[in-house]
Amino acid sequence: MEDEEASQARRSRQRKSNTLQIHGNEKTMNLNSMILTNVHNSVYYKNVLVQLTTYHEVVDEIYYHVAHLEPWEKGSRKLAGQVGMCGGVRGVGAGGIISSAFCLLFKLFTLRLTRKQLTSILNHNDSPFIRGVGFLYVRFAMPPADLWDWFEPYLDDEEEIDPKAGGGNKTTMGAICQEMLSKLEWYGTLFPRIPVPVQKSIEERLRQHRRAAYTAVADDEEEEKEEESRPRVRRSPSYGKDVDRRRERSRSGERKERRRRSRSREKRRSGSRSRDRHQRRSRSREHRRRRSPPPDRSRGYKRRSKSRERDRDRGRKRSRSRDRERRRDD
Repeated sequence: MEDEEASQARRSRQRKSNTLQIHGNEKTMNLNSMILTNVHNSVYYKNVLVQLTTYHEVVDEIYYHVAHLEPWEKGSRKLAGQVGMCGGVRGVGAGGIISSAFCLLFKLFTLRLTRKQLTSILNHNDSPFIRGVGFLYVRFAMPPADLWDWFEPYLDDEEEIDPKAGGGNKTTMGAICQEMLSKLEWYGTLFPRIPVPVQKSIEERLRQHRRAAYTAVADDEEEEKEEESRPRVRRSPSYGKDVDRRRERSRSGERKERRRRSRSREKRRSGSRSRDRHQRRSRSREHRRRRSPPPDRSRGYKRRSKSRERDRDRGRKRSRSRDRERRRDD
């Protein structure tokens, strides 16, 4: 009991860490020796992948050069006459052309992915084959006790993928995850074996998950049947016409209301315009009054005084002329 608790505590600490624990052989990734030999001898691996040094470069290479998830390219293996341990079922038969998917899978293994990087691959949106290579990485390299925690969030994933070389086996990502948890064989090769107690626990959890999914589907079907079985309200043939009439009336009422509002707005606008015009005129008058100088009242007085002086001068001139005429007469 104490040993189990200690192992669980150790696993929980490892889950929290960003460094991933590798299960099995840390040099071969638990790959079949024939597959590993073909990977190392592959021209693609030696000439192209050896130049890739970062996680993002490998992910981009998966996006552009992976079209299936089989270990061998289509038609490159000759299995005629191979039986028993040398048969294709055991994954140790005569090799063929190794696929780019498994070359890139082993390249990712050499980079020693972190937990964050592996999670990013499993949730990648650009290509389902990037996610598929990520799930292969989990199945080949992760400890069996952690497999359920890795695969469980994706058991109902409905993204479509065709893992077979050449196509013809379209399925969903969730179905692939369930197959990787329940089967050892993968297109001519074998996954690492899962200890019996762990395998039984995984199978029980898978049964519970499928039962819950089946119950949810059954409930949805029952709701649909109940919805269909509900009596529908019978309506008279003129119901549609009445509805159209009511709609037309409501529309006409809305149109009248819009017209009334627009008229009232126009009235308010015209009234405001006249008030603004009157205010502008009064302001301009006031402005002109302010700008014009005050009337000078002294001008009229000056004019009157000048005219009086002129009259006086005239009177003086007349009196002088009279005096001259009198002197002449004398």
